[in-house]
Amino acid sequence: MLVNNNLYKKSSKSQKIRCEICANYCKIADGNVGVCRQHKNINGELFDESYGVVSSLSPDPIEKKPLNHFLPGTFTYSIGGFGCNMTCLHCQNYMISQEYDKVSRGIKITPEIIVENALNYNCKSIAWTYNEPTIHLPFNKKTSLLAKSKNLEVIYVSNGYFSQKSIEEVLTFVDAFNIDLKSMSKDFYKKICGADLDIVLDNLRRIYLEGKHLEITNLIINGHNDSIEEIEELCDFVVNELGPEVPLHFSRAFPYYKMNDIEPTKHEILFEAEKIAKNKGIENIHLGNI
Repeated sequence: MLVNNNLYKKSSKSQKIRCEICANYCKIADGNVGVCRQHKNINGELFDESYGVVSSLSPDPIEKKPLNHFLPGTFTYSIGGFGCNMTCLHCQNYMISQEYDKVSRGIKITPEIIVENALNYNCKSIAWTYNEPTIHLPFNKKTSLLAKSKNLEVIYVSNGYFSQKSIEEVLTFVDAFNIDLKSMSKDFYKKICGADLDIVLDNLRRIYLEGKHLEITNLIINGHNDSIEEIEELCDFVVNELGPEVPLHFSRAFPYYKMNDIEPTKHEILFEAEKIAKNKGIENIHLGNI
């Protein structure tokens, strides 16, 4: 599927193109793909190699996203794809985001069938989740606009690594976000995730200022982002630059993917994080994976 040309730039000197779907801004040579491995330069045009191909479809309780304060008690129709724009060493869904064969393994589906399924399951929303939805923006947008025309809400469960162009588009059709704020350390984001923390923080500010429903998840990993100082810094960011009403989910990590040498996060660390968040004034705190 040819990507809309407002989401990439052609080079005047070569057949390289600059993808602007996410904040990696990949410069892709002819015949190659970007970091997400879903977008390919074919003769100087950008093609979405996985348009309309999904890895997962399931009606889920909305609290599983996790969203505890948006349409609570309802079901959301969850859709996942392949690939990711980060390379997190601790990825919990690495089978579909990092290590998969080809998108031909997936399920070919249309926006109409997705929306029909959501309505048949009596879902009140659809959720783009399981892998990073931003990299599937054209398909997500088409499906989401159809869903909204049928009175379904739209959810993004995302790492927040939007480009300037994609955040503008996403804000036009997404009603609620859960953003994974992985750490307050630039070094953690660079070495563990292959990304830039500042871009994620800027996008969180933008989502909040636009008045969208926002919840944040922080996966606490032993020895990496579990210090008292970092948890305090994260809570200060939420309170001072977003708002104390923004729900904060602290989640327990397990050894997985390329970080299989870590120990499961100690319960005590999550309880301490909850205590810190309460003391900082955060109004809605939830603990996950315990």
